[in-house]
Amino acid sequence: MSVTPYRHAAVAAGTMLLALTAAGCSGLDRTAVGTLTYESGHEHHTTVTSPKVTGCHHFEHPGAIAVENETETDAIVYPTDDCSGGESIYIPSMTSDIPAPGAGPWLSYSFVH
Repeated sequence: MSVTPYRHAAVAAGTMLLALTAAGCSGLDRTAVGTLTYESGHEHHTTVTSPKVTGCHHFEHPGAIAVENETETDAIVYPTDDCSGGESIYIPSMTSDIPAPGAGPWLSYSFVH
C-alpha cells in the first residue's frame, strides 16, 4: 500500500486553503472606485479619488456641508471626528446629500464594506 495518493490529496488541500486565505486578505487594501466630492464652506470643493474602503476618513476643516458619492461603494457620513454617533447619514453609491439647516457640518466618513 502506498501513501502517495494521500500525500497528493493533503498537498492539494493545503494549496487550496492557502489560496482561499490569500483571497480573503486581499480586500484589506480595496478602494472605493470613483470619486467622493465634498464642499467645505465658502464653496471650497475637494475631490478624493478612490479612497480606501477601510477606516475612518476625515473631511477638511471646517467639515463638509455637501457630499457627492460617485464611488461604487455606499458611504456613511458622521457629525463627529471619529466616525461615531447616532446622527450619521447613509449615502448610497452614485448619490449626494446635504445636512439639514442648522445641523452643522459632517466631520468624518466611512464606507460600507
